[in-house]
Amino acid sequence: MPKSKRSKIVSLTKVAKKTKEQKESLFTEVQENVDKWRYCWLFEVGAMRNTHLKTVRNLWKDSARLFFGRCAVMAKALGSTPEEEHKPGLHKIAKQLTGQVGLLFTDSPPTEVIEWFKDFRQPDFARSGNIASRDVELPAGPVMQHHSDPPEPFPHNEEPQLRKLGLHTTMVRGVPTLGAPHSLCTKGKPLTSEQAQLLKLVGEKMVVFRVGLKARWDSTTGEVEPIEDEELALGEGDAVDAVDADEVMSD
Repeated sequence: MPKSKRSKIVSLTKVAKKTKEQKESLFTEVQENVDKWRYCWLFEVGAMRNTHLKTVRNLWKDSARLFFGRCAVMAKALGSTPEEEHKPGLHKIAKQLTGQVGLLFTDSPPTEVIEWFKDFRQPDFARSGNIASRDVELPAGPVMQHHSDPPEPFPHNEEPQLRKLGLHTTMVRGVPTLGAPHSLCTKGKPLTSEQAQLLKLVGEKMVVFRVGLKARWDSTTGEVEPIEDEELALGEGDAVDAVDADEVMSD
């Protein structure tokens, strides 16, 4: 007779050991990459989505190594003081490892890295609390979803959800329909949960995933140079949700 799943014992000690091993592995990998590459870039992320950060990592996989998450462990690997730093100058990077930031190790020339990240933009859907970047009004008539080209009306079975999110729809020939224009959001105002869901349903992307470069360490000189470029600074429209650090920690 098979054992009942209810009687299964989970060892908490074993889980803790795995976490410790992961931290030790990250510590070692960061130091190995410090020794391998010429440059270490400190970056921050805006409209965070795991998939977009993985895209960056995949596009750079042949010429760089990216780490994101567990700032305390990465800072310890670099060394937070001149006496503890793995190589000269790294403590200046370690002190900035707080928040939604990560490390990019590469030999690519700085101008190439800067230009690449200036161009990299990934539009995405806003979430509750984000500031609306523009006015969005749904016209009277069938409620359209813009995920397809050309746009298509919502199917009849989604009308209850549209009404639940605040749309005053009626069924006209089996299609959810607005009798009057509906102001979905107003530029400059925070989005509610219902507004964010509606924007996603109709296919309106209002935020942009970007990577901002904050500083660069050069192993040949030990110098850390702050990146002072407005095009690489993140703004209000770039900030969204937190991320599962374990899922995108490194490649």
